[in-house]
Amino acid sequence: MSSAPETTRTHYAHPFDDDKLREECGVFGVFGVADAANFVALGLHALQHRGQEAGGIVTHNTTTGFHSARRFGYVRDNFTSAKLMETLPGELAIGHVRYSTAGSKGRTEIRDVQPFFGEFSMGGAAIAHNGNITNAEALRRELIERGSIFQSSSDSECIIHLMARSLQRDIPERMKDALRRVEGAFSVVAMTRTKLIGVRDPLGVRPLVLGRIGDGWVLSSETCALDIIGAEFVREVEPGEMVVVTPETGLRSHRPFEAKSSRFCIFEHVYFSRPDSILGGRSVYETRRQIGVELAREAPVDADLVCPVPDSGTPAAIGFSQESGIPYAMGIIRNQYMGRTFIEPTEQIRNMGVRLKLNVNRALIKGKRVILVDDSVVRGTTSRKIKDMILDAGAKEVHFRIASPPTAWPCFYGVDTPKREKLLAATMSESEMREHLAVDSLRFISLDGLYRAVGEAGGRKPECPQYCDACFSGEYPVEPADMVERGFKLKTAAE
Repeated sequence: MSSAPETTRTHYAHPFDDDKLREECGVFGVFGVADAANFVALGLHALQHRGQEAGGIVTHNTTTGFHSARRFGYVRDNFTSAKLMETLPGELAIGHVRYSTAGSKGRTEIRDVQPFFGEFSMGGAAIAHNGNITNAEALRRELIERGSIFQSSSDSECIIHLMARSLQRDIPERMKDALRRVEGAFSVVAMTRTKLIGVRDPLGVRPLVLGRIGDGWVLSSETCALDIIGAEFVREVEPGEMVVVTPETGLRSHRPFEAKSSRFCIFEHVYFSRPDSILGGRSVYETRRQIGVELAREAPVDADLVCPVPDSGTPAAIGFSQESGIPYAMGIIRNQYMGRTFIEPTEQIRNMGVRLKLNVNRALIKGKRVILVDDSVVRGTTSRKIKDMILDAGAKEVHFRIASPPTAWPCFYGVDTPKREKLLAATMSESEMREHLAVDSLRFISLDGLYRAVGEAGGRKPECPQYCDACFSGEYPVEPADMVERGFKLKTAAE
């Protein structure tokens, strides 16, 4: 398989984006269209919000075999080059965008960038994985003891090695064998010389959808990436389902796992997914607007303006304004051209705070009682800076309304989350957080209110939650085995 030379890059966290939870990747695959890599590049561009550190594409051409390219940076800066795209021929291609965990990896290796490729006795296969394998460390130790040689630090590489050790006679069956050993969350898009494969874990924690483009098929993390290439949304790949597309049989569905109740990540509705995507038959935008409606009902406040913290707080702020009757206003303006790689984060630049990215509309804010609507509070560092900016602009009062419950527990299913002691809600009550942020009031939507907003009229069912909400509740649907082994303390009955 031809590929670009490997390089290493020092990873710098964006100096002003370190107070948000980050989805770590997005996947996309196309089968049965000419120049499939171009469609994958467009799809990855639409999924860029899910991973901004690096991206990769693998293709297969019936004459020249497998080809790959992996690059650091944005899709638009790499996979729009005609010269590069000419090296990725074929009617079958998959791709991946990646966001590496800020501060923990330091120097990022290109060999960690997916898709990963393996050569088996029955031919080559490539996989792209969205999620996190919670028993990866135990699997890795076992595989190394049995002679496997790992090329990356990624948990996803375990899948390739498990497939290599399977005794099954074709790659989809080997993949089933491998994924039955895996714990955690995974949505996988894979390819062989003649097949496009998509799989979701039995709980369906991470998203994966199926689409059609002409006579071809598409797999994607979100529906917004289908739209960009003009593909028709067919359906979601169901939890615990494997779909296999071949030229001879078309689409076939398999059920390789024991059936379980779905536990889709509720934070996809709150923040991760693009607002123009559809999740579970519901518009993400409409769900976020409804979160604002529920928040206004649960935590009303007398004020003059409702202002979103751009851009993730905008739909909720609109819903809050509509329900409360308080005027909506763009009190904070976002610099649309502030990229993650704007400048190396020197101390002088860091001290400028969020002002390089956000600016207050002073004429609008001065003398007003302002409600700021944001999607979440993680460490609280950015919230304090934004509050200071609003007060510096002459606001009379500042009230925070947060469109998610307090984030008190780390996620181990494919989201970049700080250690628990770094989460503000893990060590402070709501009133203590209000005092820490020094705002006139602070309220979060309740967990029941969030469930109502996503369409569960009866709220959350404590005996069997309809979603994965571990970051709020501390109730992990799959025990994070590796982290427990390292000493992570699970929620106790007293908590």
